[in-house]
Amino acid sequence: MATVELRFSALPEHVRTARLVAAAVARRAGVDEAVLDEVRLAVGEACSRAVGLHQSAGIAAPVKVALIEEEKQFSIEVGDEAPHSAPGDGVPGGAAEDAEAEEDEMGLAVISGLVDDVEVAAGEHGGLIRMTWPTTPPAVALG
Repeated sequence: MATVELRFSALPEHVRTARLVAAAVARRAGVDEAVLDEVRLAVGEACSRAVGLHQSAGIAAPVKVALIEEEKQFSIEVGDEAPHSAPGDGVPGGAAEDAEAEEDEMGLAVISGLVDDVEVAAGEHGGLIRMTWPTTPPAVALG
């Protein structure tokens, strides 16, 4: 199992770099060429979401991205350190918090629409989005 890890400051300009690296590693791992645009878009959305959460919570820690190549699949994990509350926690939110929550839900909906295998975990110490795609093994030359 090969893993590439990225950490970047929670700034929007670094999201593009994360997308490009993710697509390059996915291609090398054997993700189908037809799916690479989806990989790029999903990683961009997940990283943009993490950057927004860090910025709105005033968190200086970097956004973490792990690109994991396994035997028959390729996974990308995007982690943030923003505290997440469960829906219906009873904490009254203002209009700005409601707008942020709605934007967060939209981001997760976009990711779910792009990736068939998505897992989202969130708690008081941060969140993690794990996206997985199948890979095809490289062709073996017979000779």
